[in-house]
Order: sequence, then structure tokens, then C-alpha cells
Amino acid sequence: MFLNCHSYHSLRYGTISIKELVEQAVHFNIKTLALTDINTITGIYDFYKLCQDHHIKPIVGVEIRLQDELYYICLAKNQKSIAEVNRLLTAYNCEGIEIPKTNPDFTDTFVIYPLENIPEKLADHEFIGIRQNQLNLLIKPEFKQFIHKMVILHPVTFTTPEEYELHKIVRAIDHNTLISKLTEADYCKDNEMFTDKKELLAQFYHEPQIIENTKYIVNGCHFDFDFSTPKNKKHFTDSKENDSKLLKKLAYQGLSKRYSEDNLQAKARVDKELGVIDQLNFCAYFLITWDIIQYSNRMGFMHVGRGSGANSIVSYCIGITDICPLELDLYFERFLNLNRKTPPDFDIDWSWQTRDIILEYIFDKYGKNHVAFCGTNVEFKYRSIFREVGKVFGLPKEELDMLATKPIQEHDNNSVSRQVHYYGKLLEKFPNQRSMHSCGILISEEPITNYSALEMPPKGFPIVQFDMYTAEEIGLEKFDILSQSGLGTINDTIKLVKEKRGIDINIRDTSLSKDEARCNEFLSSGKTIGCFYIESPAMRGLLRRLKCDNYKVLVAASSIIRPGVAQSGMMREYIFRHNNPTKFEYFHGVFEKELGETYGIMVYQEDVIKIALHFGGLSAPDGDVLRRAMSGKGRSLSALQKVKDNFFESCKKLGHPEQLSMEVYRQIESFAGYSFCKAHSASYAVESYQSLYLKVYYPIEFMVSAINNGGGFYRTEVYIHEARMSGAAIHNPCVNLSEYQTTVYGSDVYLGLMHIERLELKLAKLIPEERNQNGEYTSLENFVKRIPIGIETLQILIFIGAFRFTGKQKHELLIESRFLLGNNKITFRHPTLLEEPQKNYQLPSIERNPFEDAFDEIEILGFTVSFSPFDLLQTRYRGSVLVKNLLKFHKHQVKMLAYLISRKHVPTKKGTMYFGTWIDAVGEYFDTAHFPNCLKEYPFQGGGCYLLLGTVEVDFHFPTVTIHKMAKMPFIPDPRYSMDKEKALEAQRNLHEDISMTWRKPYPQEHEIGLPRQKM
Repeated sequence: MFLNCHSYHSLRYGTISIKELVEQAVHFNIKTLALTDINTITGIYDFYKLCQDHHIKPIVGVEIRLQDELYYICLAKNQKSIAEVNRLLTAYNCEGIEIPKTNPDFTDTFVIYPLENIPEKLADHEFIGIRQNQLNLLIKPEFKQFIHKMVILHPVTFTTPEEYELHKIVRAIDHNTLISKLTEADYCKDNEMFTDKKELLAQFYHEPQIIENTKYIVNGCHFDFDFSTPKNKKHFTDSKENDSKLLKKLAYQGLSKRYSEDNLQAKARVDKELGVIDQLNFCAYFLITWDIIQYSNRMGFMHVGRGSGANSIVSYCIGITDICPLELDLYFERFLNLNRKTPPDFDIDWSWQTRDIILEYIFDKYGKNHVAFCGTNVEFKYRSIFREVGKVFGLPKEELDMLATKPIQEHDNNSVSRQVHYYGKLLEKFPNQRSMHSCGILISEEPITNYSALEMPPKGFPIVQFDMYTAEEIGLEKFDILSQSGLGTINDTIKLVKEKRGIDINIRDTSLSKDEARCNEFLSSGKTIGCFYIESPAMRGLLRRLKCDNYKVLVAASSIIRPGVAQSGMMREYIFRHNNPTKFEYFHGVFEKELGETYGIMVYQEDVIKIALHFGGLSAPDGDVLRRAMSGKGRSLSALQKVKDNFFESCKKLGHPEQLSMEVYRQIESFAGYSFCKAHSASYAVESYQSLYLKVYYPIEFMVSAINNGGGFYRTEVYIHEARMSGAAIHNPCVNLSEYQTTVYGSDVYLGLMHIERLELKLAKLIPEERNQNGEYTSLENFVKRIPIGIETLQILIFIGAFRFTGKQKHELLIESRFLLGNNKITFRHPTLLEEPQKNYQLPSIERNPFEDAFDEIEILGFTVSFSPFDLLQTRYRGSVLVKNLLKFHKHQVKMLAYLISRKHVPTKKGTMYFGTWIDAVGEYFDTAHFPNCLKEYPFQGGGCYLLLGTVEVDFHFPTVTIHKMAKMPFIPDPRYSMDKEKALEAQRNLHEDISMTWRKPYPQEHEIGLPRQKM
């Protein structure tokens, strides 16, 4: 009888989770239940499964509403029916085709209209819903004539009176209004909750036809869904057999390119994998991925195949990945095995510049009716909840800011705040809006609208209405099409080297960039700024501590830097054992046998699974539960708890001491959600080496490309500094030599017009376009005639030196700009055949302070180009020690003068500490540690130069300065404002720094790790 139930997937309307909805039905002994969320099917698959678990007949459907007006409720007679409704919603969401208010074109769907929207003619499958409080209206002739087509309509939207208030709050949030300003039409009736079924039927006792019609609909709905069959595109060719033949042919072609003729191990591995892939009907998945890669190659794009797919030699042979699984002893079963219930997915990275082109190819090739992104539910977040709920109760902006930014303990304890806290708590974990999964693409065999309605987010690619977990449950496996800036940097460097030097680089030739002496030298000394994944201060410090000078150690480093490994203390222990291979014993034989390559330390997901199986004696399915928990894909905490119980029980049977078993499980548990599979680390390491190779041999082009791709860990200024350290001469933007992006001529680097923040994007692109079409600008007047520009923007270009080609001083150009654009009107005249001669103005010569340019640059670019920050200091002192000598000063106190690059907030048991990264006066990088007691007295005071006093601590070849005192050093007063003391200090207050915040638990100290170094 409950044919119109809403869950909280009726966004900003329903207040009940799917689980609570079914539990309520169980409580009221309801045997048939319908889920009809507003304009969405998001919850129907979870609902279907939960109903079956509780022996309830599930009816699924959708309530169609537009602008809060209820059109009708659709109930599925069968699977085809959901497709009908999905197509109706998709046409509206994606193409703007209006939804008919009555008589939608359905054949397999029951339609129930509210009394307020009765159509002129009712089809056989169409009915009218009547609520119990509307029964008295049946005496009216206009309604009485429809009794034979009426059914019981008792909507369910909330479960308790307090939830009714919550419903009103989310409706007010949806309408962006005060709760007091809602009208009755904006929210549901106050009886829309479950009631006793007998009591409900008793209300309709005098209208047996209505009861019979309701039963007719209930009996006519049969939504059966097969979760076990794959829903992905079945074949790449026309049949399974031809898919199998094509994949085998491609694999053998690749085998002959990747390996020597006599490599029997590789051939045997290919044959074994092909057998498993074929048996699991996974050929089409490989071939579709291969096809996408082929298109990418034809377009000249860079890609990286990573994740567990790199465990496959077949994916290596057909070009999906560039990782040789034999070289790194990667086992295929981690990717695909006959016991695995769900097939995995490939993770493929492209440059952020080319990813959309790849996506367009996929949608065009496989058909817009068969391709969509996974959706994802964006939940109400802690801060946004308080802000949204507070706004509904009419709190002013100041109080909203306080609620959103301060801890709960600091909130005012008044009645409104208490209400905000109370209802905010109820809203936690509620979906707030649907969004696009960052990378998951679905390609289905049947039209994708058979499973979901599609929505069109601003990004321009359609999404399904459920998330990746539901997609996997119903049999749709995603293709992960990702993007990153690192590949853009590599790709652009190759193009730039080709354009500027005429050199072709085959960066995919892994012999180039995997074992090259000079690259290894850079790697071991941490000279990796700009390189994908290995440029952060923490990573550069790790590379130096490990003296990392080869590919295999880099693969391990890529994994041990992850929070899970570091948190467990295993990163620290790995560094010790790597540097002291004779000073430890394997504390158990299993660890020596299975983890010898990583000194008995769990570094990869595979290592954790090995230990769970071989030390803990767990079964393979339990190992898979652990793997999924570690990759963040497992949603069941109860399943994980069961595995934990099994582990300790099994260890006890195997005779392991309890203390040892607890330590091993602590290490396993710490990995959850953070460790990489080995193939993933290897993929990252290959890309890191590729970028490092380019940095070593083509440093200027590489840094220019890094700048143009938005850098990475650091701000633009740092990459410009790195280019200068690589031998480049850095020049300010110039209207005749700069492009929109930064460019290079030999060793001369001209900053792009994109770096002038106050220059409009349109203008920044127009200036070089016009110059390339019609020749260089010959003067300021010539520029103004050709470019539509206002006086303020023109002055910004003058101040940054963009017209220095004229040979005139800035003050002359500024006066000239006033003559040319005195009335501040933008005039745009194309050059005429006969140009009037330019007027010459005789202006007085003015002595300029050379440092004025530096302060102009700080104001316009955010950093100085013409000078070093050290040149602007009032002091000439440069510290007693430079970075190059730090290793000699272990345990000694040093005084250093340094420019702040970045600092990282890190929690400790005694409070917040920071790690700083700096450059000294000659431009070399070093790191500092600032403990809470020091920070209280000597805090950071923004970007700029500091005098530092601290003790050098050399930790496995890597020096850090533990700071005792520091003081920010003053710049010379800004000479442009010699008459205004306050203004003269402004520039140095605006210097940038990179700040990263970490909220993880403190890493354990060496004495806390307790990883045994002796046999137990």
C-alpha cells in the first residue's frame, strides 16, 4: 500500500536512508514496498537487495516533479519500465526536452497522478492516487467519476516529527530561504510517514474498488534484476571468438617488440594470461582499452597505464602499460584470477590538456547511448552543514562564519546555535548533490538508460545517477580515464625540444630513462624539483636518506612515502635497514622468504596479502577482502572485522606468539586506504624517471613546460628559480617576445602574459595572436592602435616592462599612455595603409632607483625577476653557513639567512610543528624543523627572508636544521613610496609562501615503532 516512498536520494527533500526505509517497513510488518525518489533511480539497486534480504517485495519507480510540482508517480512493471522512465528523464536532463505533464509515452509502467493533475484521458496503465484525507472529496462529481481508476496514495518522506522539521530545513536549504518563509506548497504534508497497514486500509473500507486497484498495481509490478551478469560491452569485434583471436595476435606482435625471440619465460606468461583473460570473458575490456590507447598514440598524446593492470604482461605487450612485470616480479593474479568475483579496471593517465579529447573519442566511438561517467554523491560536509542550517534560521554572516570556521566548543550556547547543532548532526552523511566521478567511465552493452537516467553536469559529459560501488554491484565495470599535469610537462618538453632544438626524444624508450648514470646522480641527491611525484620536500628528503640511485629503490620509495606506510613506522624502519643491511635479522622466516627484497618490511599491497596468507594463514577470499579495504574499495567494516578475527584465530593455531601477531596486524591495518600495489608504484616510478631524464638533459625546456602546466607541488616562482639555476636568463613579459604561456629562445626564458594576474585572459591571448598575424609592435602608439585596451591595463604592462623594446623609461611611457588614452576610452583601429608619423614628446630625464623594478614585479607577478629577494634586504649579511657545507656541521649550531619556499603543518603529540623548505643566498635548497615550543616564541610571519639559528641534524645523508630562533628580515623600503612609510612596507608583506596542511596522526618515533630487529 506504500507506493510512494522517498529516501534521502530525493535530494533536499527526503530524510530517510535506504536502510532506514527498509527497517521501518520491517517494523510495521509491511511485505510490499515501493521506492519512488524524485527524478532519480539512485537508490533502487541497494533498495532491491535490502528488500530481498528482509523478504519484502520491492517495487521500484520514480516520482516525476518539476519546480516542486508533482506530475505523477511511475512504478515499474518490469526491467523495461525503468528504461522507459530513464529515457524520459535523460531527454529532459541532457537535451532539454520537456517532460509531458500528463500521458507520458509509456507501455510498461504504471502511472499514478495526484488529484491536482488528472489528465483528460486515462490510459489502461494510468491511475489516480488519493490520500486518506482526500476521501471526503469523492462526493464531488468531478472526482466520483474516477473512483474506478483510483489507488491508495500514502507518501512516506520522514519517520518522526523531528524528521519532519529536518525535511522543512532541507526544503529551505533547497529554496535558499528562511524556514519561516516556506509556504505549504514547498514541503510535504505532516502525515507522510509509515502507519499501521490495517489502520490505513480501514480508512478506505467504504471504497473497495480503490483497495482492489491498489492490489492490482502491487501484483502487477515485478522488478527482477540479475546482479551476477556483466553489463559492460561484450565484444570489441563481432564475437567472443574474434576478440580472443585479435587479442592473441596483438599480444604476440607486442611480445616480439618488447622481448627477445628466445625469452621463453615471457612467452609462457603471455599464454597463461591469455587463457585466464579468455576464460573470464575479459578480452573485450583489454581490446577497448587498447583501442583508446591506439587513438591516443595516433594523436601523439602521452599516457601512463598504472594500477594493478601493470601486473599483466599482455597489457605491457599491447602498449597499455610500460611496466615489465617480469623485471619487477609482478604477479598477474593480483590483477586477474579465476577466483576473483569482479573484474578489475585499468587506470590510464593522460595530460590534463588532452584528456577531454580522449573522452570525446570514447563517447563518439562507443555511442552516447552506451557511455557515461559514474556519478558520485556529494554529502553535506561539516562546515557547510552549519553554514546552510544557520542560514535557514536567519543567522547573520558573521555568526555563520563563526559556526563554519571555529570548533564546536567555541560556538555560542544559545537556543539557535543548539538547534543548528542538533539538525546539523542529523544532516551528516546526507547526500546534498550529485556530481561526476573524477575518472570512472562506463561502457555498456545495452543502452545505458536501461540502468539509469543520465544527468548533464557543467563539465559536459553525461553521468549515471549512481556511484562506482553500485555500478560494480550491478555488473558495470568502469574504465578509469584520469588526468595529471606531470604528463603535460613531459609532453610539452618533448615538443619544445623538437621545436627549439630539432631533437626527437623517444621518451617511451625506457632504456633512456630508467638506468642512466647522470639521472641516478640527480635522484640520489634529491635534485628532482619539477619531476612527477618526487619533487615534494618529503620525497626529496626520502630519496637522499635512501641514496636512491636506481629504479627498483625508487619503486619502493614511491610506496613507502604513502601515509599508511609512514604511519605504521615502516618507512622509518625501511630507511634504517636499507642503510644498515647487516644490523637486523628477519624476525620470522615468512618475512625473509616473502619480503626479502624490502628487508622484511611490508611496502606494497601485495606484501600485506602475502603476510596475511603465509604468516596469518588466511584464505584467499579473506586476502581479497583485505586488498579491497586497502585500496579503499571495500565498504564493509563488518567484513574487515571478521577477517581480523580470523587472522588472530589462525595465528593462534599456527603457534605465533600473541605479541608478534598483534604487531603484524598493526602493520597490516595501518595500510588501509593508503598503500600502493607494486605495479602502481612502478608506473609512478617510470613517469618520475621520464621527467627526471628531461630535467637532467633539457633543463630549461623542462622547467618552462613545468611552469606552463601549472607546476606541481610549488608555486610558479619556484620553477622560475629552478630554471634560472639551470642556466636560464629570466625575462619579464614582453609584448613582442612573450606568448600567452612562458617560452624560451636558446637560454632566454620570457615569462608568459598569463602570469600577469590583472591582465584579462582574452587580452593575454590577443596580444601575441595580433603580433603573429600582423608583425611586431613598433611603439606604444602602434600597440594601442592594434589592441583594445584600457588605461589601467596598459599601465600594468608598462610597469612590468612589457614595452622595454621601445628604449623608453617607464615614466615616459606612462605619460605617453595618458596622451594616447587620456579619456580612458578603449579605441581599436586597425593599422591603415598610410600611418601618421608618431609624435615625439620631449620629457625630462628622471633618475630611477633600480630596485623600483623589483617592487613592480612583486606587485604584479607576486615575485621578483630582475633581482633576487636577498638583494632587497637591508642587511648585507648572508649567514655563516651555506647549504653546500651543511653535512659537515652535524650536531653543530649554525646561523643561516634563507628565503622561504614552503612550510608544512604537521601534528605531533605536543602540538603543531612545521617543516620548512628554503633557499640560501646562492639558490640551494635545504629543510628545517620547527617544534611547538620554538614556534610559540618565533612563529612564521609570511613569505620572505629569515635569519635562522638552529642545530644541524644529519639523518642518513640528509641534513635538517632544527630551528631554535628565527626572525624575518626587513626589505629596504619600497622606493616607489618614499613619502608613505606604511605603503613602503606593503610589498614584503605580500610575498608568497606555499603552505600545506596535514591532519594525520603524528608519525611514531624510532623508539615507538617496536618493529623487531631480531628473530623472535
